Amino acid sequence: MEERIDHMKYLPDMEQIDSDIMDRVISAMNDYDPSLYTESDVRRALEHDEKTVDDFKALLSPSALPLLEEIAEAARVETKKHFGNSVNMFTPLYISNYCENYCIYCGFNCHNKIHRAKLNAEEIEHEMQAIAKTGLQEILLLTGESKKMSDVKYIGEACKIARKYFKVVGLEVYPMNSDEYRYVHECGADYVTVFQETYNSDKYETLHLAGHKRIFPYRVNTQERALMGGMRGVGFAALLGLSDFRKDAFATGMHAYLIQRKYPHAEIAFSCPRLRPIINNDKINPKDVHEPQLLQVICAYRLFMPFASITISTRECQRFRDNVVDIAATKISAGVDVGIGGHDGESEKKGDEQFEISDGRNVDEVYKALTDKGLQPVMSDYIYV
Repeated sequence: MEERIDHMKYLPDMEQIDSDIMDRVISAMNDYDPSLYTESDVRRALEHDEKTVDDFKALLSPSALPLLEEIAEAARVETKKHFGNSVNMFTPLYISNYCENYCIYCGFNCHNKIHRAKLNAEEIEHEMQAIAKTGLQEILLLTGESKKMSDVKYIGEACKIARKYFKVVGLEVYPMNSDEYRYVHECGADYVTVFQETYNSDKYETLHLAGHKRIFPYRVNTQERALMGGMRGVGFAALLGLSDFRKDAFATGMHAYLIQRKYPHAEIAFSCPRLRPIINNDKINPKDVHEPQLLQVICAYRLFMPFASITISTRECQRFRDNVVDIAATKISAGVDVGIGGHDGESEKKGDEQFEISDGRNVDEVYKALTDKGLQPVMSDYIYV
């Protein structure tokens, strides 16, 4: 068997930045013991107008779960204070599913025998036209993590096409160096989302067996490189259920908090994905992360970082998503297809899906569900002058 590369050592093409944020996040996470917090710690946290790091720890602890209704109510008040009734809508567009990483929990991993495909410029434009017709004005472009099959120029071209149809363009692609982020930003990308998956580096090593993604510190520092490259916003997420979800959720919040303090202008966003079954592997399911725990994490993010955008994934069912946008989430996807191509409803999909989704509603159905709840769906809150 080939010798595995050291997951803590940068590869030659990876930019190393001068930052202590990763060390601070990991050290805070290692010091966090969720079992030490009591109900009175949780109640004290709820009383504070501005939540401290310690309050955040208490809100993520097992002792907070019995108080979930009170926590959710506090989160709802906080959300309404900063966002009113508005909920942003967007859709993801997968333009390629080629991947060079071997992540054992992901349907795109390079050893999984799936149908691979990538859209050319004409196909990307065709998909975007179909999506734009639904009224959406924000798109998130995704690829598998293969720089060879989806190089920076290819992603840049997709951003340029997206700019013709959408007011906000996000990227969820492989981590890049800051000069590459500058390039795709100039092509039209506004924000970058990167899932750390887990902040436990030992666990991370056992899950990411090959590819660029194996290098833990390069991934952790991605958001900072994106901001150095001029991006307006950055998104954070751990894939809950891969490791101790409380510690991972704490590290995710801590990471976002430290980035925001260092880059006050940055727009901060959270995603809250749980493990889902993947193609050719039905054994993968979230460990200990049931809906109450997921809601607890989402509410803790909201109370700790009141201005952050929080996205609720189609990995979750319709009922849960409709409830959580009324409490703490401020962004919801609609008309989601996690395969390659097929948004026009006529052409056949070119490539297989990354994971199974639970909420298959189209844009009109999600829009109606929001208005039925008295919420205001927002297609874009940006004006370019």
